[in-house]
Amino acid sequence: MSKLALLIAAAFFMENLDGSIIATALPAIGVSFATSAVDLHVGISAYLLTVAVFILPGGWAAERFGGRRVFTGAMALFLAGSALCGLSANVDQFVASRVLQGVGGAMMVPVGRLVVLREAPKHQLMRSIAILTWPGLTAPLLGPPLGGFIAQHAAWPWIFFINLPIGLVGLVLAWLWVPEGERQRGRRFDLMGFASGAVWLFCLMLALDRLGGRGADAVQVLALLAMSAAAGFVFVRHVRRAELPLVNVSVFRVDNFRRIMLGGTAMRIMISTMPFLLPLMFQLGFGLDATHAGLLLLTLFAGNLGIKPATSGLLRRFGFRPILLANGALQAGCMLVCALFTPETPYWAMVPVLVLAGASRSLQYTATTTLAYADVSQAEMGSANTLFSVSQQLAVGLGVAVAAVALQGAARVMGHDAPGLAAFHLSFVLMALLMAASTLDALLLARGAGDAVTRRASAS
Repeated sequence: MSKLALLIAAAFFMENLDGSIIATALPAIGVSFATSAVDLHVGISAYLLTVAVFILPGGWAAERFGGRRVFTGAMALFLAGSALCGLSANVDQFVASRVLQGVGGAMMVPVGRLVVLREAPKHQLMRSIAILTWPGLTAPLLGPPLGGFIAQHAAWPWIFFINLPIGLVGLVLAWLWVPEGERQRGRRFDLMGFASGAVWLFCLMLALDRLGGRGADAVQVLALLAMSAAAGFVFVRHVRRAELPLVNVSVFRVDNFRRIMLGGTAMRIMISTMPFLLPLMFQLGFGLDATHAGLLLLTLFAGNLGIKPATSGLLRRFGFRPILLANGALQAGCMLVCALFTPETPYWAMVPVLVLAGASRSLQYTATTTLAYADVSQAEMGSANTLFSVSQQLAVGLGVAVAAVALQGAARVMGHDAPGLAAFHLSFVLMALLMAASTLDALLLARGAGDAVTRRASAS
């Protein structure tokens, strides 16, 4: 099981990395295409929007055609998109290739996780999920500095070409290691569910993308949110009534899953603000260059990895509810301390706080993800996995949007057009308060929540 989880995690890392690695390489790509880096931002948006939309049919595809076929097919599609991105000669080809990458990446995520969830016994679920969570935490931190380094010291196509040798090895191993699983040959595709869900997620993610940018058009954002809300209403109404819906929302009857999808998603949104605010504060507020800002951000990565060996032991020793409460408070505290950082703050004082924040992020992700699936039956695992994958994607987009709006609002409150150091400090204080508020939802969890996967006695 460990080798299967590691293989799936490596594929997730490759997919997550491609969502962020091109950000710092856009100027170099723009020179190659004789266009501006701003115009090329559509390459990032196209990828993220495609991933959000095509996550939905992943569970159905795995049950209809088998986990091995769909996962390896999605990986092959992702690698083809990577090769075409590196070979692109203009913006249109580049965006089309990014869309192809997004389709493959979107199908890899829910299908790969579903394979692991179905193969892992309950007592191994926590360890498997701990392995699967690190790509989503580390890839957004490593992507920007790695992309800038490759663009500066090699050539930008290598940002995509490096996927090929790694991915081809992974493709062979996936065909050998990923189990086929049972296939429901007669299960029809829920076209109405997919269409309404796709419009819902596409409009919502596009609104968040516009909201997170500078000079957002309020009318456009409100129109997109209205269309998203309408499509979301149609989607929920349809899947509740359909005989064979794309996802089965009855899984919300599972108490722990419902709690994590609500309060846990709010926590993830707040945690997702850190990788957005910190590098901007280091550059715009401290005056550091991109390289030094990226290196400071990597201390979060060190914390993410450093806590992994202790995660399972901590959850077994203290249980999910106390860990979520204490760790949420710790994350809020780290955000408050970040509001005290100035250009004069020595690195030896900042680095331990950032490492601790990274460790806290990792522990919170593992705890919430494991608890979400702890009491879900095998029959409902596919729907639970699809819904959780959607919530993860939305949490990242909402985190960036919330942080951007807070930053822009703080700058306006202080009478500035552009955010200065004081605006970053105020934003971190606000994020800390919201993080603390979202953590309170864990008080509603049962005291023995998650005991099935930690093997803790209910009386302990």
